[in-house]
Amino acid sequence: MGFLDALLGRSKPVRPDLDQLFALPGAAITLQAAAGFTPTGVGSVCFASVEGGAFGRLQKDVRELLDADTARGGVPVEFSQDAYGYTWLLARQPAEDTAALVNDLHAVNTLLQEAGFGPQLLCSLMAFTEQKEDAHRAERPLALVYLYKRGAFYPFAPLPGAVEKRDNALELQIRSLLSDDLRIEKDLSRWFPVWGAPGLAA
Repeated sequence: MGFLDALLGRSKPVRPDLDQLFALPGAAITLQAAAGFTPTGVGSVCFASVEGGAFGRLQKDVRELLDADTARGGVPVEFSQDAYGYTWLLARQPAEDTAALVNDLHAVNTLLQEAGFGPQLLCSLMAFTEQKEDAHRAERPLALVYLYKRGAFYPFAPLPGAVEKRDNALELQIRSLLSDDLRIEKDLSRWFPVWGAPGLAA
């Protein structure tokens, strides 16, 4: 950062570090042991769609890459659009195989980045659910969200049964639990809600 940038309070964005995603399996072990949240085997990548044949071909390449194991029982990836027009890619792996799911998420991000679509990448998330001890209490969903442009994670915990309300106390608890496992986004204003994210049932 130059002198003028420092003087005017400008800062360069954090360079995306996709290898941060490989810390998720360790964080999942911590979450299960300390808070009773287990992986669901579902993860997703969100990006802004771009018109044009090159982007369409890239989506085809992503689908072919992640669907390579469907003949051996793997689940095909799913593409969808949310109410804001963003594209979501949903990937599934066995719940206990967080490493395979992370590999899928990393592969999608890498393909988009290397094809020049890094600016369109928004976030990736891995979904978790609470191990219920009380059968009368609704399961609480949780996601660990990786912000591509910040190179950091944050927890997102929508309240079950509520319309666009989140469990802020749980999010802060998860932040404390995972401070040694993940690079956590320090600016709470950037803990954006991802309402309706595929694979994250509230």
